Amino acid sequence: MERNFETVMIEQCSPVLAGLKPANLFRHENRDRAAFYATVAGWDARLAPKGIRLLVLKECPHSHWYLVYLYRPAKLGAALAQPGVEAFLRREGYALPSDPVSPAGCAQLLRQLAGRLSCDGDFPHEIGVFLGYPLGDVEGFIANRGRNFTCCGCWKSYGDPDAARRHFAQLNKCTAVYLRLFHSGTPVLKLAVAA
Repeated sequence: MERNFETVMIEQCSPVLAGLKPANLFRHENRDRAAFYATVAGWDARLAPKGIRLLVLKECPHSHWYLVYLYRPAKLGAALAQPGVEAFLRREGYALPSDPVSPAGCAQLLRQLAGRLSCDGDFPHEIGVFLGYPLGDVEGFIANRGRNFTCCGCWKSYGDPDAARRHFAQLNKCTAVYLRLFHSGTPVLKLAVAA
């Protein structure tokens, strides 16, 4: 069932629009590929002045669904610059660009991630660092195969459960507020905080 693009974007990416998170993903179905890509390009152009970009990371032409990545390049660069992230990505097989935290470096890493998503192999769980998850949680998820977590919310946390619950509550509250505002008529561009 096809759903309104803007509604799905608000449901899944409010913390990114609010500037609380560097990136998020959402899945969207659309039988008209050309119209879908035009929608993505249109929103990308409208959100770019606010420091937000959209990118289709994966598409399935047979089932007509797309995996859309909404992100803030500056915040993504900061997330990738966190201690240990570059070494982690190198261990996961990524070819690191000379400046992985620059917009061009982030784009190169996102192309590699998209390539991994299109393969029929294992899901690339390192995607968590591209979504702004703490490196310890991403490594914990991979090492524990999704088990033995200390807290589960927007993702599985392997660190301090109280801190994770507070963070998850903040993200959930943001989403609830944005959904309420959106459904009461506030347009997406008004909800998108400029970087």
